[in-house]
Amino acid sequence: MGYEFARKTLDGLGYDYIAFDDHHFKEDLQWADAVPMFRRLQELCDGKGLAFGVKITNTFPVDVAANELPSNEMYMSGRSLYPLSLSLAGMLAKEFGGKLRISYSGGADAASIRGLFDAGIWPVTMATTVLKPGGYQRFSQIAGLLADIGYGPWQGVDEARVAALVEAIPGDGHWRKPVKPIPSRKTDKKVPLMDCFQAPCRESCPIHQDIPAYLMAVNAGKYEEALDIITRRNPLPFITGTICSHRCQDKCMRNAYDESVYIRGQKLKAAKGGFTSLLPKLKPGASVSGKKAAVVGGGPAGMAAAFFLGRAGVDVTLFEAKDSLGGIVRHVIPEFRIPHEAIDNDVRLMEAMGVKVRLNTRIGDLQALRGQFGHVIVATGAWQHGSAGLEYGEEFNVLSFLEAAKKAPDTLKLGENVVVIGGGNTAMDAARAAKRIPGVKRVSLVYRRTKRYMPADQEELELALADGVEFRELLSPVGVRDGTLTCRVMELGAPDASGRRSPVDTGKTVEVPAGTVIAAVGEKVDTALYAANGLEVDSRGRAVVNWETMESSVKGIYVVGDEQTGPATVVEAVAGAMKAAQAIQDFDTDAFADRNVNPDYAAPLSRRGEVCTDCASCDEIRCLGCATVCETCTEVCPNRANVAVRVEGMRQRQIIHVDGMCNECGNCAVFCPYDSAPYKDKFTLFWRREDFENSENQGFLRLDGDKTLVRLGGEVREYDVSDPACGLYNPLRKLICAVYENYSYLLG
Repeated sequence: MGYEFARKTLDGLGYDYIAFDDHHFKEDLQWADAVPMFRRLQELCDGKGLAFGVKITNTFPVDVAANELPSNEMYMSGRSLYPLSLSLAGMLAKEFGGKLRISYSGGADAASIRGLFDAGIWPVTMATTVLKPGGYQRFSQIAGLLADIGYGPWQGVDEARVAALVEAIPGDGHWRKPVKPIPSRKTDKKVPLMDCFQAPCRESCPIHQDIPAYLMAVNAGKYEEALDIITRRNPLPFITGTICSHRCQDKCMRNAYDESVYIRGQKLKAAKGGFTSLLPKLKPGASVSGKKAAVVGGGPAGMAAAFFLGRAGVDVTLFEAKDSLGGIVRHVIPEFRIPHEAIDNDVRLMEAMGVKVRLNTRIGDLQALRGQFGHVIVATGAWQHGSAGLEYGEEFNVLSFLEAAKKAPDTLKLGENVVVIGGGNTAMDAARAAKRIPGVKRVSLVYRRTKRYMPADQEELELALADGVEFRELLSPVGVRDGTLTCRVMELGAPDASGRRSPVDTGKTVEVPAGTVIAAVGEKVDTALYAANGLEVDSRGRAVVNWETMESSVKGIYVVGDEQTGPATVVEAVAGAMKAAQAIQDFDTDAFADRNVNPDYAAPLSRRGEVCTDCASCDEIRCLGCATVCETCTEVCPNRANVAVRVEGMRQRQIIHVDGMCNECGNCAVFCPYDSAPYKDKFTLFWRREDFENSENQGFLRLDGDKTLVRLGGEVREYDVSDPACGLYNPLRKLICAVYENYSYLLG
C-alpha cells in the first residue's frame, strides 16, 4: 500500500496525530514479492487438497509521540486500522479475482462485522472492541447480527462488495475521528475502596444536576417530574437545553461505546413537555422576614440568582440596563441557535418565584443599592470589546456585529467577503450569522492553530462547516487594507505540557479577501463598576471573591457569571449564582437525591454490550445507569483481574482486584471514570506474601489459620475477619469474608 497511501488515508479521517515514518513500508514484505509467493502457495495447497489463505492485519507499528508507553514504538489497532486493513483486503480481492481466502483483523466491530461476512471475508478476529466497556458482552450483539448467515462452503471474496465497503469509509462517521479530540472522560476524584459507582455526567456538571434521575423520568414520559428535578438546580432549562456546552456529555461513559447520551436534548424535551403543567405549581418560598436582595444584570447569571433567591423566600428585585432579559443569550447569540421563546419561558419560570423586574435601569452605585437591599449580586456580563490586535485597518467587534445581525441584518453592508478572526463558539456564531447577511458570498474563519486546537465545541465546528464557512487554519492576522487581510503563515511547534501545540511563525504571508473583518476574540469585563465601588480585582481585571460564597471584598456584594469568571458558559453562570444565593439565604437543592439510583440493578448490566450504530435516529436514551452500577473495570480487563463481588447487606457489588491475575496492561485505568487506576487503587487480593510486600496497594492476604494480613491507609495489621469486633472497617471486613465464602476460586 505504501507510506503515502497510509498517511493520506489516516490524515483524511482525522488521525493526523498518529506518527509513523516510511521504514516499515520499505523493510517489510513488498506487494511485488507477496503476490507471486501467495500464488505459489495457493498452487502448492491445491495440489495437496488443502486450502490457503492470508490473515490481515491485526496491528500497525506507529511512533510513541506523547509518552503513551515507555518505548519508541507501539501498535495501532481498532477503528484507525480498519480503513488500512480493509483497503488491503480490497487490493487482494481484486488481484486474485476473489479466489484468495482472507481472514480478517483490524478494527472489526458491530458496525462492520456483517459487511465483512457478506463480502466473503471470514473468519474475523476481534480484540479492540471487547477491550472497551461492555467487554465480552459485546459479542452477544455481534452474534445476533450474524445469526442468519449460514455456514456453507466458502464461495470466494466478493470484489464489488469489498470495494463498496472501502468507498463508504470516508463518509461513515463511525470511522472518522472527531475534528476535536474528545475531552478526558475522567472526573477529578480518586476512586474509593467501596461503592465506587458514580454518574460521571453529574459529577462533571458545574451545578451537579441529577441527570440520571431526570433521564429516567423522561424515558418514562414523566416530563413534569423530569422538569421538577431539573429546576431544583437549574432555573434555565430552556436556555441550557438549547445551547448548554454540555460538559456532562463529555464525561458520559456512553462515549466509549458509540456517542454520549444526548443529555442536553433530553433536558429540552423535559422542558417542553413539562413546562405547561409545572409552571402553575411553582411559587416563591416562604418569606424570610426582612431579607431583601438586589440582582444587577438580567442575563443567565442574574436570572438564575433571582430565581434561587425567590425560591428561598427572599424579596428580590432584578435590575437590567436593556429593555428585555436574557443578556448575551438574547441580544447576541443568533436566533437560529436559540429562539426568543426559549428565553421567554425561562423568564416566566423566574417570575413565578416572585421576582420583581426593573428594565432599562442601569446601576452605578452598588454601595447605595446594598444600603437599600442589604445584599447585592452583580451579574452584568462580559460586554467590553476585545481586539484582534491588527497592526493596521479596522475591525468589527463581534458583539456589536452579532447584536446588529440579530436586530437589523438588512442594515449591515459587509461586502462579498467576510473574515472572522477567532476559534471559539462566538466566532462560529459570527461566521454562521455572516453567511446569512444579504450580499455576503464568502465567509472565512482565520485561526492561528488548526481546527483540532480551536476552543470551539465540536458541535459548533460541525455546524459552521455545514453552513459553508471556510476554515483558514494556521494564519495569524497582521492587518487589513483595500479589501485584503494579510496574515502570517504559522506552523505547529512541539506539544507543550498540556499536549497543545503552539503556533510558530514561518516567515511567510498570505492574503485573504476581506471586505469586512470581524474580531471574535478577547471579550472582557468592564471593571469601571468595580473601581467606582471599591471592589478588589485581580491581575486579569476580575473581581476577587470568596469561592464558597462568591462574596466580593466588599461585604454584602457578590459577583457571579462572566463578571467573575470572564466569558464562560451559561451553566457555569448558574453555578456561581447558586453559591451566591445560598450564601444570602440557604435552600435545599437535593430534594430528589433519593431518585438518583435505579432500583433495578440488573437492567443497566443487561445492555452493557450493546453498541448503537445510528445514534441520531435512536429513540432509546442509551443511558448506562452509571448512578446505579459501574463495574467498567471488570469488563475491560482482558485477564478478568477485577472482579465484582456480592457482599451481604450491600445492594451494589463491590470491586476487588486480584493481583495474581493482573499483567498491569493499564486498560482499566484508561476507562475508569475516576482519576484512578483500579489495578493500583482498588482493594487488592494477594496470593503470595512476596507479592503483598512488593506492592503498595491497599489489600489483603489470607494467612494460615484464621488470620488475614491487611494493608489499609499505609498500615499493615493481622485480623481475624470472622470476628465482627476485630477492629477492621466493617464494610471491608464483610468484603473479605464474602471472597472467602463465595469466591474461593479467586484465592489462587
